[in-house]
Amino acid sequence: MRDTLGVLLAGGAGERLFPLTRDRAKPAVPFGGHYRIIDITLSNCINSGLRKVFILTQYKALSLNRHIREGWSGAVAQELGEFFELLPPMQRTGANWYMGTADAVYQNIYSIGSEQPKYMIILSGDHIYKMDYSRMMEYHQQQNAEATLATLPIPPDEVSRFGVVEVGQSGEVLGFQEKPASTTIRSPFNPNAVDASMGIYIFNTDVLLKALIADAEDPDSKHDFGHNILPAMLGKRKMMAYSFVDENKQQALYWRDVGTLDAYYDANMDLCSVSPVFNLYDVEWPIRTRVRQYPPAKFVFGEPGRTGSATNSIITAGVIISGAAMSNCIVSQDVRVNSYSQVDSSIIFSHVNIGRHCRIRRAIIDRNVNIPEGTVIGYDPVEDKKRYFVTPSGLTIVTRETSLFENPVAPDFFQKH
Repeated sequence: MRDTLGVLLAGGAGERLFPLTRDRAKPAVPFGGHYRIIDITLSNCINSGLRKVFILTQYKALSLNRHIREGWSGAVAQELGEFFELLPPMQRTGANWYMGTADAVYQNIYSIGSEQPKYMIILSGDHIYKMDYSRMMEYHQQQNAEATLATLPIPPDEVSRFGVVEVGQSGEVLGFQEKPASTTIRSPFNPNAVDASMGIYIFNTDVLLKALIADAEDPDSKHDFGHNILPAMLGKRKMMAYSFVDENKQQALYWRDVGTLDAYYDANMDLCSVSPVFNLYDVEWPIRTRVRQYPPAKFVFGEPGRTGSATNSIITAGVIISGAAMSNCIVSQDVRVNSYSQVDSSIIFSHVNIGRHCRIRRAIIDRNVNIPEGTVIGYDPVEDKKRYFVTPSGLTIVTRETSLFENPVAPDFFQKH
């Protein structure tokens, strides 16, 4: 991996995660109480030996930039030429912001050239999975490939959510279908599955740069890897498919796109189970993050009806459960839950105070929110919709603005989108 440069695309607006992405980039959204979504991919990089990574940011990147600067700059040896470097749009090739995934890489072509890597690996900062990129690189080199893309077997009835890859018996890529309603293509390795693109690509650098320059000159291009770059290489470059090898070491492959509120909620709730599918506790594949200095979590009061407790929950540092009962919850740092409150199946971001006698279930509470005494959330969707964002499945999202007033009117985001 010494001759490899990673380019991590972390600039997506994350509209489907609104309102959690109203003030932060999608990769900066908290995950598992202790982490941010981008920490999963960055940990994969470290565990794979990939130590030179450009992180391309764009929308609402302040908290993401801060997280990378304060939490990840010490994870690599800068004196050895290693780096995790943030690259915002610098408009060196034009006056536009990033117009697509390929354009984002193209606009940083000068920075790429300064490193002179032999290979490049393109990654996304908003998926949850464990993968050793060095295994994929070894496959790329063994096959003498010029481009390699990672694929994941999926059921045929899910193809409308993915880019479908047609793969030959030798593993060579034969064709693409972008989110088809249905397909007759089947994986040569599993006749009951379809090979889907994971959005992870390895290129020989000279091949990729030529493709990016040609794409930038095409006025009709969407400047996207899946739509344009890879289809343009078909039949002209040796392109191989690499079947995902899961370092999560579970029976089923684990790869999650947490791009919607419900998918994000479900992925977090899985972590609370007795045997979660995604293992945060694997010492052989550690997940790293920025560590902030808070005191240990504390549970106080033990009298009947006023016992500080948390079951099937993840509780991080600086949390005080003061005579409240929590179950199936993920609680980030510096949260206080006060006496006689009951919180169930909820995600609580950092710096939140929940007053006494509150009842909350199936909610995501954003950071810096103060929940007044006696508040009820998640029990009456009609009343919740008057104040908060509520998904079609009944998941309630509480932000700072919607908790400041007695009867604020939350924008009806879900009808607009």
